[in-house]
Amino acid sequence: MADTPNLPLQGIKVIEFTHMVMGPAAGGILADLGAEVIKVEPYQGDNTRRLKGSGAGYFAMYNRNKKSLALDLKSDEGRTLALNLIDSADVVIENFRHGAMDRLGFGYDALKARNPGIVYCSLKGFLSGPYENRTALDEVTQMMGGLAYMTGLPDRPLRAGTSVVDITGGMFGVIGILSALQQRQHTGEGQRVTSSLFETTAFLVGQHMAQQAVTGEEPPPMSVRRSAWSIYDIFHSAEGERVFVGVVSDTLWRAFCAEFALDELAANEDLATNAGRVAARETLIPQIEALFASLSKEEMMQRLDRAGIPFAPINKPADLFDDPHLNHGGGLLDLDLPEGGSARLPALPIELGHGADIHRPGVRHNLPLAGQHSTEIARAAGLSEQDIQDLIDRGILRDKANTPQKETAEA
Repeated sequence: MADTPNLPLQGIKVIEFTHMVMGPAAGGILADLGAEVIKVEPYQGDNTRRLKGSGAGYFAMYNRNKKSLALDLKSDEGRTLALNLIDSADVVIENFRHGAMDRLGFGYDALKARNPGIVYCSLKGFLSGPYENRTALDEVTQMMGGLAYMTGLPDRPLRAGTSVVDITGGMFGVIGILSALQQRQHTGEGQRVTSSLFETTAFLVGQHMAQQAVTGEEPPPMSVRRSAWSIYDIFHSAEGERVFVGVVSDTLWRAFCAEFALDELAANEDLATNAGRVAARETLIPQIEALFASLSKEEMMQRLDRAGIPFAPINKPADLFDDPHLNHGGGLLDLDLPEGGSARLPALPIELGHGADIHRPGVRHNLPLAGQHSTEIARAAGLSEQDIQDLIDRGILRDKANTPQKETAEA
């Protein structure tokens, strides 16, 4: 495990009641930054652990550096243990349907009465308003928030290729949590913080709403957009490999022409400005295509890099495992998977410190087995060894050594 002293959130205790992506992502960010995050799972374990297909990576990506407490929250003893933990916590995170936490006795009002300093973060589909009780998913709000329209073709809306709204909504939740913790320093009082999928989507497409306000024209999908720049396209190398290239300023245009010895184009005053080059795209782009088609992918990228031109090979997620930049300085973290095997997954995309003291948050705790820390957490909460064993024997508390007779659906 990584030696990561003096992480910013050391000493902050978080109790997490979450599943899927949005809630675990918020808790995962706090955990990476040093908070003690206790993931409270159903006795059988979070159903997210058992997802297949495109959901198979959810648990592995968003639950490192957490401790797992698996217990039956429908039992009096299970609720009592969870409430005792919350009494000494700084933050609670939940992303279940409206009313679910209240029915269990873990609503904000009930917890605030016990712990006035608690910061209670709810991660929902919608903020307050006509839609607030609707059930939502990442894809639902991408569709209704205009993101799928902007991503796809005009007649074929298409969700983004990752759970971008879940993840970003979780990040906004973290921003709210950190803001509330800062305010608590002055008031001594916690508060409720809510982040949502729909409003997050609206924030993400806000630039296109502003575009329409500024231009008076409805923005077309990005797939058929009118580019603001003259060269902002995917080109093919001599081997047929694809590379994106963006020449987004007049200074870069001059550097581009100098690197590739495009003296005739550089001397053409009609191409000296971006507006002029945009107007000449129909004749300009074929010339650039022919240039790049005469070069290997490696030479093309080396020369673009030397000239300071933005460029990118068209990669698949699998290509990132071997990316030399990500593999430098802790960009990928080694994790043991609960079901066996291992993976190298992206670290939190921030650096802390300066100069020789720069470090990236790493792995303090591997991905937990369901209930792996139940006994440890119960003991720290004041339960005796006999009480702990009684809860285990009665199927209320799951220890890492427990193997349930059968898997049942999460409540």
